[in-house]
Amino acid sequence: MTERSHESHENVPSRQRRRFAGISSRAYEHPADRSALVALRKLSGFDTVFKTLSGLLPERSLRLLFLSDSVRVSDAQFTHLNDMLRDACYILDLEKVPPMYVSQDPQPNAMCIGLDEPIIVVTTGLVELLDEEEMRAVIGHEVGHALSGHAVYRTILLFLTNIALKVAWIPLGNVAIMAIVTALREWFRKSELSADRAGLLVGQDLQASMRGLMKIAGGNHLHEMNVDAFLAQADEYEKGGDLRDSVLKILNLLPRSHPFTTVRAAELKKWSETRDYQRIMDGHYPRRDEDKDTSVTDSFRESAAHYADTVRTSKDPLMKLVGDIAGGAGDLGGKLRDKFTGQGGGGAAGKGGATNGSAGSARPQEPGNPDEEERGTAGS
Repeated sequence: MTERSHESHENVPSRQRRRFAGISSRAYEHPADRSALVALRKLSGFDTVFKTLSGLLPERSLRLLFLSDSVRVSDAQFTHLNDMLRDACYILDLEKVPPMYVSQDPQPNAMCIGLDEPIIVVTTGLVELLDEEEMRAVIGHEVGHALSGHAVYRTILLFLTNIALKVAWIPLGNVAIMAIVTALREWFRKSELSADRAGLLVGQDLQASMRGLMKIAGGNHLHEMNVDAFLAQADEYEKGGDLRDSVLKILNLLPRSHPFTTVRAAELKKWSETRDYQRIMDGHYPRRDEDKDTSVTDSFRESAAHYADTVRTSKDPLMKLVGDIAGGAGDLGGKLRDKFTGQGGGGAAGKGGATNGSAGSARPQEPGNPDEEERGTAGS
């Protein structure tokens, strides 16, 4: 890696952007992503062991491949990308600037890989597709992956998955492996939402982030596209018709490592409107030197609360059904409790029970409609 030079940022970027000194990646990580990362970081020496074993992985081969068959971004090559990279690292206060390569590939794509030292790769298809502000958000996205340590933990989990494949002969082994892969891909998808947020913190231009996602979905025909209409697609997708559509959406999503593009755009816009985002922009955010004190239990609790909120507020027919069943189960549990504790009507006098010797007639209050509750925003 090349050391960052703070002195070179007086005139970069072209417009003034806020810098987040000492920011922890926890500030922008999606709750489900954050809980997994916090737990892994608490396992002292866990990633160090796998870094030591990096020789077993194709990391060296990949580095040599990109060095020999791609163009390395520098002060002499792709200088505008080099300025964006250094600026993204400066804004997120990444200690070292990771090497970045441009690879000849018409497919728009970018990635952050590597155990020992992360490297960033962008394709020519992406460079040619996006304008400067859109590209800045993408580079910020990849720097966010580096700051979160996604490259390390993704590789670790893939390594563990490969080990699991070797014991597939164990009875029900395939079922267990599919559960691991499914959980791994779910975390991948949430880590992409985290990195999208990092890209917004770097670019500090929501419309540019929206345009970039829209171009990735529909190509370089921006004059033919509209951000509001694109976001309306995400809303239509979430509502999803009937239960058959809900099942098809799940089947379509399971093999993917990234969320669907319209969903990413909607999630990013939703996060940009939260108090959490505004607090970061105002300079109030978790600091890196506090990471060691982060509670694993609290992180998992936040993740569970996020999923519960997602089920409660979702417009998807299947999620609404799950919410209704959960609400009905809660009501049933309440009725059973009241019956066995004598608090319900028709039994011994309890709360709201018999008066002047007559049998009580009060019934447990029915819970409110989950759809009528205020829509939550935390971590969405």
